[in-house]
Amino acid sequence: MALSFDSDIECLKIKNDGIETTTSQEQRKVEESIGQIYSACLARNNLKETFPLHRVRHLNYVQKSLKQLSANFECLDASRPWLCYWMIHALNLLGDKIPKGQQLNISQFLLSVQAETGGFCGNVGHLPHLATTYAAISAIASLDFEECYDIVDIESLRRFIQDMHNEDGSFSMHKDGELDVRGAYCAAVVANLCGIYSEELFNKTGEWIATCQTFEGGFGSQPGREAHGGYTFCSLAALILLNKTHLIDVDRLLDWAVHRQMQFEGGFQGRTNKLVDGCYSLWQGGIFPLMDHILSSRKPESKENKQWLFSQVALQDYILFCCQHPNGGLVDKPGKSRDHYHTCYCLSGLSIAQHSFSSTTVRGDKSNVLELTHPIFNIVLSKAEKMARYFHNKAKICEVP
Repeated sequence: MALSFDSDIECLKIKNDGIETTTSQEQRKVEESIGQIYSACLARNNLKETFPLHRVRHLNYVQKSLKQLSANFECLDASRPWLCYWMIHALNLLGDKIPKGQQLNISQFLLSVQAETGGFCGNVGHLPHLATTYAAISAIASLDFEECYDIVDIESLRRFIQDMHNEDGSFSMHKDGELDVRGAYCAAVVANLCGIYSEELFNKTGEWIATCQTFEGGFGSQPGREAHGGYTFCSLAALILLNKTHLIDVDRLLDWAVHRQMQFEGGFQGRTNKLVDGCYSLWQGGIFPLMDHILSSRKPESKENKQWLFSQVALQDYILFCCQHPNGGLVDKPGKSRDHYHTCYCLSGLSIAQHSFSSTTVRGDKSNVLELTHPIFNIVLSKAEKMARYFHNKAKICEVP
């Protein structure tokens, strides 16, 4: 928020009350590196000219990787559907059009990791997993052609989700695997996009997610765990899809969420007393459109507000000044390496910060505007709607005797 502050920006930095800790030392280092960037910006006469989104550089970085990844990505060999989703969604947000041939090739790869028993695997021969199933369906939804949608085996997908559902309402990530709120979110998103949602399939799931809300207000991975931005986003989005938001303390959640935006940096931290990280631009920033949906349904007059309940300008400052790698791609924070995970979620958070209701709030030139991402699915809005409509209509056709 330093660039939006008219007085001494030093007052926004950490106060350690004279007690130095490892946490305060790391926080001070981050503030120093970001402070140098912000001070240089404030010294310029025309701030508007200093806010470019390096669109072409980011496009080149992602387009090149979508064709061929280096050997350095071997560590993500079990996460190939994720790589597809991160890159395709980033290109969509940047307004790029992926050639049809390349889209069909991607869909054929995703077909090769679809398990016979239902769901999608991280790579050929692996176990089906709810996270990679979510990533694969999100990647398919981010493509443009119905031929890509048709690779999904709907009936086996339904059985897979049902098999991952536990008696208490939670979802295991894979057979005999760990369970946490990510599973519930991934299952709910996939079921909604593919037209297979039913109350029976998600019996007790909303109630289980509600038990994961902590005394702070956010949500942990499981009951009794620490509140965390990623788990909170997954929990809230799933509860909206399940129509179960009445089960949680919304006021306590909002109080926790607004305090995760860093005063000096403008970006978000994932947990209390942690460092800013560009990926939480989506995981934390994305909470606010969801919160607005809940609040406006309870108090229709609140729709008159034109902004989300966080500083959208400050978040854009952080992403544009501190998270853009000079060679394309986006990063966690200054000094970190670029990667496709942070490129995807920094751009997603930037889209959230730019778009609220029917208005836009754009830091810098209008050419910085990204495509609008769906606040629940984190897929470009028009593409999420297109896939959901396709499977909904297909289900209707199948029901005709």
